[in-house]
Amino acid sequence: MKKYKPGSPDWLNIARELQSMSQTGLTFATNEYEKARYERIKELASEIVEKHTSYDQETISRYFTLQPGYATPKVDVRGAVISDGKILLVKEKADGRWCMPGGWADVGDIPSEMVAREVVEESGFVVKPIKVIGVYDANRGGEPEEFFHAYKIVFLCEIIGGKASASYETSDVDFFEFDNLPVLSSQRTNERHLDEVKKHLDDTNRETYFD
Repeated sequence: MKKYKPGSPDWLNIARELQSMSQTGLTFATNEYEKARYERIKELASEIVEKHTSYDQETISRYFTLQPGYATPKVDVRGAVISDGKILLVKEKADGRWCMPGGWADVGDIPSEMVAREVVEESGFVVKPIKVIGVYDANRGGEPEEFFHAYKIVFLCEIIGGKASASYETSDVDFFEFDNLPVLSSQRTNERHLDEVKKHLDDTNRETYFD
């Protein structure tokens, strides 16, 4: 029996695995029998999610179909921007909490360009990515709000221009001491990420962290 790592409830881990099996199976199914079998697996995943959330099964099944093809993790990029020993955080309009600027990576963009664009869009600061601090399993270590599995890449970035400016996604922009942080949007940025950022600041030769 597969053992899941802590961070997400077992029902969510099982539903994710069933959904990914269904998605991949439907992609490569060669006959109606195989298609029916993988459709049934998708229904089982939907039933599990329905029992533990406020969503109905039809809505969940429709959500599952938005991710066709071979099932792979999504990618989230975040920019660790430092000024005078303080870290740049933005206040998310979605939940009123704070996180490093960033978001889902877009198809066709290289990671460093993506994080630079996310930082300027969400905070107003123009930055240059200079180092990968860490690559994380985004569904563990915070609040697992997203259904689909994701990886998080945190880049250390240097300010080269711009000024603080909120966006349609963020309501405030500020720098914070590491020992005096606001309430974090932990699914986007949590203490584990920030602790690793601080370790890289203390040791410039520190190797990239990865899960």
